[in-house]
Amino acid sequence: MTDTAAQATDFGHPLDPLDADEFRAVTALLAREYGVGDGWRIASIELAEPTKPELAAYAADGTVPARRAVVICLDSGQNATYKSFVTLGADSDAPGTVDSFDHLPGVQANFTVDEFEECDRVLRAHPDVQAALARRGITDLDKVFMDTWTYGGAVIPTEFEGRRLGWSDTWVKDADGANPYANPVAGLHCVIDVNTMELLRIEDSGGFEQAEVMGEYVPRHIPQRVRDESRRPPLKPLEITQPEGPSFTLEGNRLTWQNWSLRVGFNYREGMTLHTVSYHDAGRERSVAHRLSFAEMMVPYRDHCEDHYRRTAFDIGEWGLGFMTTSLELGCDCLGEIRYLDAVLHDSTGEPFTITNAICIHEEDNAVLWKHVDHDAGAEVRRMRRLTVSSHVTVANYEYLIYWRFYQDGNIECEVRATGIMVTTPMPPGVTSNPHGTTVDNRTYAPFHQHFLVARLDLDIDGTDNTVFSSETVAEPMGPGNPLGLSLIQQNIALRTESEGMQNMNFATQRAWKIANTNVTTTLGHHPAYKLVPTGALPAMFDPASPIFRRATVIGHTLWVTPNHPDERWPAGEFVNQSDHDTGLGEWTKADRPILDTDVVLWYTFGIHHITRPEDWPVMPADTVSFWLKPFGFFDRNPALDVEPSPGSGACHGDD
Repeated sequence: MTDTAAQATDFGHPLDPLDADEFRAVTALLAREYGVGDGWRIASIELAEPTKPELAAYAADGTVPARRAVVICLDSGQNATYKSFVTLGADSDAPGTVDSFDHLPGVQANFTVDEFEECDRVLRAHPDVQAALARRGITDLDKVFMDTWTYGGAVIPTEFEGRRLGWSDTWVKDADGANPYANPVAGLHCVIDVNTMELLRIEDSGGFEQAEVMGEYVPRHIPQRVRDESRRPPLKPLEITQPEGPSFTLEGNRLTWQNWSLRVGFNYREGMTLHTVSYHDAGRERSVAHRLSFAEMMVPYRDHCEDHYRRTAFDIGEWGLGFMTTSLELGCDCLGEIRYLDAVLHDSTGEPFTITNAICIHEEDNAVLWKHVDHDAGAEVRRMRRLTVSSHVTVANYEYLIYWRFYQDGNIECEVRATGIMVTTPMPPGVTSNPHGTTVDNRTYAPFHQHFLVARLDLDIDGTDNTVFSSETVAEPMGPGNPLGLSLIQQNIALRTESEGMQNMNFATQRAWKIANTNVTTTLGHHPAYKLVPTGALPAMFDPASPIFRRATVIGHTLWVTPNHPDERWPAGEFVNQSDHDTGLGEWTKADRPILDTDVVLWYTFGIHHITRPEDWPVMPADTVSFWLKPFGFFDRNPALDVEPSPGSGACHGDD
């Protein structure tokens, strides 16, 4: 096995993420040209990715596109958000230029980790907060944690409009090292100006005597009585070894394996991104996707009580998956012969820092790939191997584990596992249930909520100009030509405009979507395609007039299809912090642009409808959702026919 020391050298491709020196160069340029320094926060610095034509020119003749960064920064004193584009120079003698520096009125930059941590410190030190805690018998402030959330525009208090606001939950640990999310303090919330770090208001309903709960999951903190209730026998060792090393190659950020080729990227907002995904097929390098990522994650809590009515998170737009990515550990988060990629990001002063082992790359055995037993010839069986590229993010109390998997038969699977700790709420004495959640402990319920994930899929099937088809299965009516009612037909309807591209899951017809290149015909007469197979799709369950829904109309459809536009990256809008309406897909698609035979982007909404369970407490077993991209007429036959048998019959059949 290997660790992070085995990382390959960075070869400097135009799609490689910004490095530490580039972050420092951007910060220095903004300080020199516009005085961005004390009193400012740099909310985000990100690579402004080259266009498809620029990348094509680089691939054709080595023409290197300009290295550019896009920056969001905040003048805290004026509560003013600015967006800047910076061109980086080749070296210290040519440091670069600030191409633009524009004030964007009426929007709020994303929150930063620095602000989250500062809010906790400021609130715990405030005498009014300490007094409110003392009235509840809480005096050990080292065990108190103030968890700051962002605001949606519709619930901002009128008297605080125009400020950069946060609101807080309060939690108390039972002991040092115990679960910080085990004991919420009901009815105590603070409103804070995040620019000035001024406590604006304490909302205190007075509270009540809270019940004792068992909210611990670390063995040393679990009470002995609970540990004695159940003891399972230990597992025998399960060793995963690859004595000759992995079968993939990692050169800088370029990854190749079993005919697959792709580049791995990273930024503050989306976290891990995948680029230029292609498949080597019979001597041809065939494009499958230009870019795959997650563009938004919305988590509304479906409980209108005082503790939860503001709890509507946009974890990507308000905070950024990259900023919340955690380091992975060999033997715990990943098993086998591992290669890691570090990620470099920055704090709100622009100073870079490194997340070690941010991305894990490894192979996995996945049972049988294909098999048939012939009574004359015997058995032919092939084991399935898959390549997994993964990253994990911790969003306060929740963890999201993201896996992109590539298969030998041309399939791509995207899987997300949600784990971590549910938000819980104490109930007053005499109350044992709440209609908007599930009782999970003594006088404690976990509110129902939803996790909406939006995948942004820029597919390029054998080229950039593609057409998306709605693909449905229909039973033919019984009649003379179908007397037994057996016949099924497949209906494939081309989606011509953005309004037609707003699609929903339909279980009754097993609706899926094919992304095809109608300009190419295979030897079998098909247009090469990949099919988006929907799983984990869930309805929004919002009244269209709801101010929550109006911020993110993307959750109103399973699929949206738009023409590719470099400025259209964020489905609920670029600035969702304190937003009150959708400035993303809901606005773009009003033009009802044509999407037939063009460079299209698919926006797929899926996730978890979390009806909370006692079994999810005190730490949640991973809840898994996924979707698939499957070749459909992309190949003329099973592309995994050439997978070699496992060495030695004993490896498959247990022979001595």
